[in-house]
Amino acid sequence: MTEQALIRLTRRAKPGDRGDAGVGLTFDQRQRSRLRVRLDDGREAGILLPRGETLRDGDLLTGDDGIVVRVAAAPEPLSTAASDDPLLLARACYHLGNRHVSLQIEPGRLAWLHDHVLDHMVRGLGLTVTMEQAPFQPEPGAYGAHGHGHHGHDH
Repeated sequence: MTEQALIRLTRRAKPGDRGDAGVGLTFDQRQRSRLRVRLDDGREAGILLPRGETLRDGDLLTGDDGIVVRVAAAPEPLSTAASDDPLLLARACYHLGNRHVSLQIEPGRLAWLHDHVLDHMVRGLGLTVTMEQAPFQPEPGAYGAHGHGHHGHDH
């Protein structure tokens, strides 16, 4: 039995390319520039991207062999808060953002990676917090969609 060569995914594929395989990655994994993964068809692959790039659900990756892999945001433990009161949600966004928490912001709803300390803080603001397993797609940030940087941001 021969060992199959590791697929090397070194750059983004063109939007609209067809994916030959897929891979589910958590938010933490989608921020890594070097990662070994198992594709949904069982093959092994290495993600080798420039530092600072964050992958999003639906991104396409490829390498020199021409294989195209579609990235999917994998379900992970999230805390969520929902409200019809936009001021209450804005206050929660302010306090979570002040702690540099990645947030998924939707109309009437916030989600963050589950953390019981943050959950307690948000409950203290008057919101009900629930837990769920779901893909996490946080806001990319004010400085661009790729990576986490503090360009010109001092404390």
